Amino acid sequence: MTIYFYKAYEPYGCFSNFSPHGITIEGTYWTTVEHYYQAQKFVGTPDAVIIPVIHAVETPEQAAALGRCHTRQVRSDWNEVKTKVMQQAVLKKFLTHADIREILLATGDRLLVENSPTDYFWGCGADQSGQNQLGKILMSVREEIRKLPLLSVAYD
Repeated sequence: MTIYFYKAYEPYGCFSNFSPHGITIEGTYWTTVEHYYQAQKFVGTPDAVIIPVIHAVETPEQAAALGRCHTRQVRSDWNEVKTKVMQQAVLKKFLTHADIREILLATGDRLLVENSPTDYFWGCGADQSGQNQLGKILMSVREEIRKLPLLSVAYD
């Protein structure tokens, strides 16, 4: 059976990048994966001044709005690196928070789908034809965590 997720307050909401599970990457603490992801769009660009603003906003919705502003210049390699950036952040999130790691591992081999009605890259889109890249990353992270010797013992 497929597991659909979308909003952070819904079942399996911990799979959302908007869930309140902070991460520390390269010595910097980010309130949510969404904060980190949106800020990475501007690394090395003239608009990098927005990074501390994104870091400081209270909600992931605010971070997303700042990162999606089309008047700012995103890094030239963004389309090539965005999936790797997301993979790194999602892995860090589930390695950091044991409670949600258990939820992810408990999904077994079920298909995970971000049920976004508007996002056809990260989610499945309104007509289910989207790429579901976030779901694919979560399933990849689930497999990667299973291979870690210290974490997998509890789930054998």
